[in-house]
Amino acid sequence: MAQAIVYSSTNCNFCKQLKTYLTEQNISFEERNIDENPAYHEELSRLGIMSVPLTLIGEKQILGFNPNRIKKALASLEV
Repeated sequence: MAQAIVYSSTNCNFCKQLKTYLTEQNISFEERNIDENPAYHEELSRLGIMSVPLTLIGEKQILGFNPNRIKKALASLEV
């Protein structure tokens, strides 16, 4: 099971940085590209978010590329 869900879009540089970071840190993630699947765009809208990347880890929502918040969210899962 993926540790994180990443909402991304095709031409988003922060999304690319985020996915590279997660891969380098061996953090498994499920990518949900809003350009490739309209349902993912709708999910993002229901969350009240209009921009990517958005990373979901447990109950936490992390907007943008924020390695510190990602580490903290993962650490809280392991408790």
